[in-house]
Amino acid sequence: MKKTYAALGSTIFFFLAPGIVAGLTPWWIGHWRFQYPPWDTRPLHWFGAVLVAAGLAGLIDCFARFVRDGRGTPAPPMPTETLVISGLYRYVRNPMYVAVLAIILGQGLLFGNTGILQYAAIAWICAHLFVLLYEEPILQHTYGDQYDLYRTSVPRWLPRLAPWQGQS
Repeated sequence: MKKTYAALGSTIFFFLAPGIVAGLTPWWIGHWRFQYPPWDTRPLHWFGAVLVAAGLAGLIDCFARFVRDGRGTPAPPMPTETLVISGLYRYVRNPMYVAVLAIILGQGLLFGNTGILQYAAIAWICAHLFVLLYEEPILQHTYGDQYDLYRTSVPRWLPRLAPWQGQS
């Protein structure tokens, strides 16, 4: 796939998938209004802001790697030509989902909204089931032994402390 098409497809998918899951849906839940309980929650608000910023930066990096390194998109109809195992993928197998969940969780903390925090838990369950039931079997079928080695070396959800040194 040409990088131009991969970039265009990735951009569209960015706004359709994580844009709705991590942006529009939390907005629908809380309208991005701050809710202040009777106790001081400023440290949680700041931590939430850091999670949102870090999640967004990680998500953008992952999307760019799918275009540059994988020559494809994260969208299932336009998959990558090669397995993407560089950048954040050297630490955790699902950095896009981790980033999206960080953005949602961060918004829940930033705005002090328990509805968004509950939605983060539901989103994680959905992501986990999608990875187990669809994504991992497809990657196994598509990339075979290369994915087996990657899967046994890099954890699914909790990042490694040191980057995996496999071939990228």
